[in-house]
Amino acid sequence: MRDTGVTATKSANITARVQPEIKRQAEEILDKIGLPVSVLTDTLYRQIIMTGGVPYSLTVPGLPARDGMTNAEFNAIMEKGYHQAKTGEGLSVDEAFAKIREKI
Repeated sequence: MRDTGVTATKSANITARVQPEIKRQAEEILDKIGLPVSVLTDTLYRQIIMTGGVPYSLTVPGLPARDGMTNAEFNAIMEKGYHQAKTGEGLSVDEAFAKIREKI
């Protein structure tokens, strides 16, 4: 056999803990676009090497905070919430947290 100077590529396994529902949703999308998780992971690792860091922004979406609002803006939000609570338009705690989880 002739020596081509190319060494056989070996692979290494990685293990990651992911919430089952997050895993299911992500893999469903990857399946639709025909991208195996292993290829995505390999691509991510390569991007980390090429960029010298995480290749995307890791930020928390801006949420309105009291100190960033005028009194009028704060009062309008409180009035809206109070009206929703009085008329039954609000969400239950479970519904509110479900909506929050959807955005994460």
